[in-house]
Amino acid sequence: MTLNKIVLFSFLIIVTACHGQEKNSTLNASTASKPSPRVIKNFKSVGLAPDFDTTLVSQYIRSIFEDSKGNLWFGTLGEGVVRYDKAALTYFANPDGFESKSVFSINEDKKGNMWFGTDQGVYKYDSKLAVGKRFRNYNQKDGLNHIDISRKSILVDKSGMVWVGTHGGVYQYNPLADSLGNPSFSLFTLLPPINVAGIMEDKDGNIWFASSNKGVFRYDGKTIVNFNEKEGLGENYAGGIAQDKKGNMLWFTMKNGICKFDGKTFTEYTPKDGLGGTEFWGIIIEDSGIIWITARGSTTRFDPSIPLPNPKAFKVFTTADGINCCVQSMFQDKLGNMWWGAGGGLYRFNGTQFYQVKQNGPW
Repeated sequence: MTLNKIVLFSFLIIVTACHGQEKNSTLNASTASKPSPRVIKNFKSVGLAPDFDTTLVSQYIRSIFEDSKGNLWFGTLGEGVVRYDKAALTYFANPDGFESKSVFSINEDKKGNMWFGTDQGVYKYDSKLAVGKRFRNYNQKDGLNHIDISRKSILVDKSGMVWVGTHGGVYQYNPLADSLGNPSFSLFTLLPPINVAGIMEDKDGNIWFASSNKGVFRYDGKTIVNFNEKEGLGENYAGGIAQDKKGNMLWFTMKNGICKFDGKTFTEYTPKDGLGGTEFWGIIIEDSGIIWITARGSTTRFDPSIPLPNPKAFKVFTTADGINCCVQSMFQDKLGNMWWGAGGGLYRFNGTQFYQVKQNGPW
């Protein structure tokens, strides 16, 4: 091969490789093994299957979040909350003051406090306090009449307000009342007592509340608007909720698929279009625009830039592709890596296959 041909061949390889990585940020997720973190755990796990693999981060991971310091937090079923800071994998539970074993929602306020939605109300974590006092539990005595917090239902909005969604309505946190020793949570009375399935703030500052029984509600700071089956949201059920990075479209999961809302109309996508599975649960939109949808039996990768009908717009992943069938949480970190929490532990994606992340990695 001549020198010119070698140079041209090398150039084509570089261009093709770069072009192939533009579409999906998960292709940038490195599978290179990092040093195994030190595992810090001072309690016995409860509620896990008898054959539970103790090398997993946890068997059931219900929520994932990255804080302002770059730490990853994992909310589990049976092992409380877990923090990964690259050096250590720390399991928080008694005697740390975190008594709940089931964590469904995680967020961080503007002061750096971490908030956890559990089956025993809300916990606030303040790392500046002494060990044993860092966790504060809020429940009925604090005005939180419903203590069963929903998945993805703790929101810290742009103003700093903490919103908490439960199976019986939405609550707001009042830090002044808390400092005075008064009940610090109050019911947001503009909403009916809905079963909240998710809370999100859009690009314009509107707060959206997805419910499993009365459709979707939008709060613009003054009034509430309800979108339901009459507007096109099938069966009044909205599970997951997401907005594309340009702020043009909102997406919701329904019982039988997903729907897109452009501000005026809803457009449905179902298994007939290419989605996999049944009983649709979660939805997340990558920075690249790729949409991931979880359902019973499978996880679907959807490229909305491909005009339909086109089978290439949808890629369905099942257990044969390395992912456990029961995905319960999805998250994209600041580096663009995608994470999945499932009924079989923690997973990442290398662009083709899912691979399991255990306590010793690969992180």
